[in-house]
Amino acid sequence: MNQTFKNIDETKQKRILNAAIKEFAENGYEQASTNKIIKDAGIGKGMLFHYFNNKKDLYEYLVDYALNITNTEYLQRIDIDESDFIERLKQIARIKAEFHDNNPDVKNFIGTVVLNDDVELPDDLETRLSDFQKTGYALLYKKIDKSLVRDDVDVEKAFRLIRWAIEGYQNELMQQFQGEKIAHIDLQPYWDEFYEYLDVLKTTFYKEDRT
Repeated sequence: MNQTFKNIDETKQKRILNAAIKEFAENGYEQASTNKIIKDAGIGKGMLFHYFNNKKDLYEYLVDYALNITNTEYLQRIDIDESDFIERLKQIARIKAEFHDNNPDVKNFIGTVVLNDDVELPDDLETRLSDFQKTGYALLYKKIDKSLVRDDVDVEKAFRLIRWAIEGYQNELMQQFQGEKIAHIDLQPYWDEFYEYLDVLKTTFYKEDRT
């Protein structure tokens, strides 16, 4: 990428980046169409490669950009001082919902990058991507109080089941609301239901006396 892209209007930058992330997220690197990106971004033909040397240059910039956004608007917002695993996941669910609403295609794009072995990234980006995955996983469990779990239950298996249950509920809602702006939906009934499920999980896996 040359300095020209950094110098253009921020709104135009966002439009190009959002169009590109959406296209790569939906179609992967090989099948992604730069013509579609140009059309969706509303820029003239040839301008995309005036800003970026080629398709791979654009892709690498998007990986760096998406990692920065995810780190700032998602990972850094997780409060590891919450030592209750279920409460930690409740907090993460809220943050993830807001993140997805503000950046609907970034999460999917990162997913395609992780799963796509066809694109060889520079060493620094490969390292960042690996560190990002490790950090995300570590934030689930850092400073968690395992003593809350019943003595007759395998803690690691319990945590895994709890995480699957919560992620499954979230994924079901995301599919239900696909294509809709979450800000326009009254989510309170869904959060209320979500908290009821969390109470069931606590009753199932936690000791009765949790004070």
